[in-house]
Amino acid sequence: MANDRPPFDAGFGVYVHWPFCASKCPYCDFNSHVRHQPVDEARFVRAFERDLKHQADLAPGRTVSSIFFGGGTPSLMQPATIAAILDAIAAHWRIAPDAEITMEANPTSVEAERFRGYRAAGVNRVSLGVQALDDDDLRALGRMHDVDEALWAVRVAASIFKRYSFDLIYARPKQTLESWRGELEEAISYAAEHLSLYQLTIEPGTMFEKLHKAGKLAMPDGDLGRAFFDLTQEICDKHGLPAYEISNHARPGAECRHNLLYWRYGEYVGVGPGAHGRLWTGGHRLAFSGERHPETWCERVEKFGHGLIDTEILKGADEGDEFLLMGLRLREGIDPARYHALTGRPIDLARTGRLLEQGFIEIMPNRNIRASAQGVPVLDAVVADLAV
Repeated sequence: MANDRPPFDAGFGVYVHWPFCASKCPYCDFNSHVRHQPVDEARFVRAFERDLKHQADLAPGRTVSSIFFGGGTPSLMQPATIAAILDAIAAHWRIAPDAEITMEANPTSVEAERFRGYRAAGVNRVSLGVQALDDDDLRALGRMHDVDEALWAVRVAASIFKRYSFDLIYARPKQTLESWRGELEEAISYAAEHLSLYQLTIEPGTMFEKLHKAGKLAMPDGDLGRAFFDLTQEICDKHGLPAYEISNHARPGAECRHNLLYWRYGEYVGVGPGAHGRLWTGGHRLAFSGERHPETWCERVEKFGHGLIDTEILKGADEGDEFLLMGLRLREGIDPARYHALTGRPIDLARTGRLLEQGFIEIMPNRNIRASAQGVPVLDAVVADLAV
């Protein structure tokens, strides 16, 4: 039926959440869990297979353009587990010949030793959680690797995968602009095509939040945080790695396709504990989320055939808000015609004109709207103004 497909096709992807970590980093608010006994990977594979079947029944006939293994720490999985999940995805949908299959990995020597196995299983892109090129800061961030081990893992990844990326966190406590300049320049010398660069934020429920509230963790003030952001753009632009999204930098053509699918408001299945999805089915966009606790998620899948606990039909205004929030993160911006199609109303020209005069947005030659360099740091306010 015609209404089984979204009116604008921005691609279809599969996100697989592996929720386990060797330790919990003090800044992390992701759905990650530490287990001191071996995880029953065979049981989780069976649960992934059943959950995938349930969601494939909701979105049949799609072609998968990207698959992303996130976490948690997917590189704690055995390569055979990755292979089994990929086989399950291929059993329900066609996988495009050039599909991007990314796996997040920690740059420890133990996990890097498995990279060749992951490549044989079907992974063709790896994203490494390096986070810092300073040993003291790595310890403060709760990381289990040092700088030498991280750079060794990057070199191993480069020898096995044609495409790889790694993450760094900046605006860390006591970090200076000059030290960040040197660190980022060094990182770029190892980065072939892509870097994810995140400004450290204090997230609710984390150990860093407790330390910050207790006055034991000093963060850069707003002006210094903005200076870190601006310096990051300057250095990456100079080296041919412009930001295609607020925190992601790539050489043209090397952008992470799976993340672009999110930001372009495409369809994606989310399987695994706490995973989220957005599917067009029955003439509506549905938002899904799974049970967060890993073993409880498994039990739900075994009992009901899926691990989903929340399903919501997104109405026009909700779709429009999400579309703006995601799309304005991109340098390419958003198509106003698509916003009109999602919400049933055009973007308010008076508000657009005001934001344009204030220098917070730009109108591109193709008529797309994007956040300006001045608007990106206050994006939430820009979205709120446009969405009213």
